[in-house]
Amino acid sequence: MKRMALRLMRGCGMFAFARSTSANKARILMYHNFSGLEQVGSDDVSVAAARKQLEYLRRHFRVVPLAHIREQLESGRRVDPGSVALTIDDGRRNCYDHLFPLLKEFAMPATFFVVSSFIRGEDWIWTDKVLWLSEQPSRPSELSPDKIDGFFRSLNRMRPEVRNARIQDMAGAIGLSFPSEIPAKYAPCSWGELREMADSGLMEIGSHTVSHPILASLTDEESMLELTISRRQIEEGLGRKVSSFCFPNGKPCDYRATQVQQIRDAGYDCAVAASFGMAGAESDRFELPRIGVGGKSDELTFAKCLDGVEYYQAKLQRSLPVMARRAESKVFS
Repeated sequence: MKRMALRLMRGCGMFAFARSTSANKARILMYHNFSGLEQVGSDDVSVAAARKQLEYLRRHFRVVPLAHIREQLESGRRVDPGSVALTIDDGRRNCYDHLFPLLKEFAMPATFFVVSSFIRGEDWIWTDKVLWLSEQPSRPSELSPDKIDGFFRSLNRMRPEVRNARIQDMAGAIGLSFPSEIPAKYAPCSWGELREMADSGLMEIGSHTVSHPILASLTDEESMLELTISRRQIEEGLGRKVSSFCFPNGKPCDYRATQVQQIRDAGYDCAVAASFGMAGAESDRFELPRIGVGGKSDELTFAKCLDGVEYYQAKLQRSLPVMARRAESKVFS
């Protein structure tokens, strides 16, 4: 029924209308993982799905570097109509293997936010350790499909050392230890691969911290170190300036106002979060909203999010309680 309603909305021109009325709002897309094949149940974006998405973008939008949107917001100018920036989080090699060839084919730029200790080969990203455990035949009950999201939320609230110990304890309880060599599915890019992408002129490399902590779980002193050390390590590895930052997890509860200020103080030019929305004149360039894209984003769902239908639905839902209170006050005045 829901899909039928979406098809009807698109057929009636509502998608095109939303795209037109929101043309001066920039879309910043958020990706994480890519795969070569369609995989049932996977949240990875397959090459086939990514190709369809880029084709849709080429027909209806203009893909620009994230820096281009940031510069327009910083100068107070209106964002160029139809602007879209592509961003990818974490630093896994599947971006290089599967998305980068498509970016070259379509001549589209993107920004790749990498975890510096991960690229340096010092450790896995901790979220991937949890996902790897969830894939094991003897997985802990907390990692069943109906519970894993809640478990991640509980980990997000822990101090990093407590969280890491909890993950190790879970592995030990089922007689497993994490492989010293990160499995291919979760493997990082090498510095050489990152340099190749950066040298192409299509991929900006940004910082996603040193160790992917939830910043709200850190002291301000610790978070400042994550911001500055990651930037230095990436700049040393690439031989080029790092200007953009990405909040780990990136929901409003995952960082504090003092840490937004730290990003400014550390010398970054902009930062992206994970709050759903579009960027316009009212946006803080150090908390830019994004639109999440996963493997379940079929063409109709992708169009709904990108064209602006979901954006206007969210605005309407937020305004309804306010409208109801105003109406109620008039009745009793």
